[in-house]
Amino acid sequence: MTHLTRLDIAMPDDWHVHLRQGEMLEQVLPYTAAHFGRAIVMPNLQPPVVHTADALAYRDSILAILPPNSSFQPLMTLYMTETTEAADVKAGFESGVITAVKLYPAGATTNSAAGVKDLEKIYPVLEVMQEIGMPFLVHGEVVDPQVDIFDREAVFIETKLMPLRVRFPQLNIVFEHLTTQEGVDYVLSCAKHTAATLTPHHLVINRNAMLVGGIKPHYYCLPVAKRERHRLALRAAATCGDPRFFLGTDSAPHPVHAKETACGCAGIFNVANALAITAQVFEQENALDKFEGFVSLNGAAFYGLPVNTERLILERQLKPQALPANLKLSTTEVQAFDPMMDLYWSVVS
Repeated sequence: MTHLTRLDIAMPDDWHVHLRQGEMLEQVLPYTAAHFGRAIVMPNLQPPVVHTADALAYRDSILAILPPNSSFQPLMTLYMTETTEAADVKAGFESGVITAVKLYPAGATTNSAAGVKDLEKIYPVLEVMQEIGMPFLVHGEVVDPQVDIFDREAVFIETKLMPLRVRFPQLNIVFEHLTTQEGVDYVLSCAKHTAATLTPHHLVINRNAMLVGGIKPHYYCLPVAKRERHRLALRAAATCGDPRFFLGTDSAPHPVHAKETACGCAGIFNVANALAITAQVFEQENALDKFEGFVSLNGAAFYGLPVNTERLILERQLKPQALPANLKLSTTEVQAFDPMMDLYWSVVS
């Protein structure tokens, strides 16, 4: 086991985060802006961010909340629909307003009702995206009542993603929030143009966290956590140094009352301790020398962006660190993620 106690790294980026809107945005944004230089901002708002003009307005609302001295950059995305216009996508990308387009299979996750049911209907947009080198971010699950929820990712790879890759061999695809061995194997099988984000919570919990000893709604997310063998595969992918894997927190806050109910929302609010959790995982895997690559370098390389020039320092403390406080809103709160293990790392500057 390595004896490193201090990590001085390029400022990390979060390649998948939900900042929400309104009061929730105001409260969660400071956490992301404090620990990340850039973040890919998810577009599944109500209503969703479907046009470049929508993304520009959303970006303005984010920038208006940041303090004047903040260097944080929100990287905006569009929500793919079956009526998305290729011309708007291309114009948004070439103007620098839009970084990527996100695929939500209709009904797969929070606010995905307007998503895509028939992939062939978006082929004209994907052809343009392939031509201009624009990343296509994929929520990789099928939505089929005949498919077990724990098999959705594997079935998506076989029935949707593999044919899509054959049809668009040069399209830059990010397989978002991998949860399975099959997902890892697929990314490793691709020579180029394919990468994946991994979340802190999928590195530390399996489905037992949600189901053993009673249903625990604050461990419910989509895609759901899988068996232990899948968690171990994700950890191996994250810590192996392969540049196709990088951090996407998928921090997705919901009010406590929306989680603790008969039909609870999917999502885990982890951004307050995401880097501490990830550093702890890399220490456990004796891979702290590869930590900076995973959180700061690999994603920038895939997106064709420069590495952040600012630095961030984490230090290993002598005692376990307290969990972050719950996020307080005017009438409710959001529960911070408890990784169910001691965390010794903390961001100090």
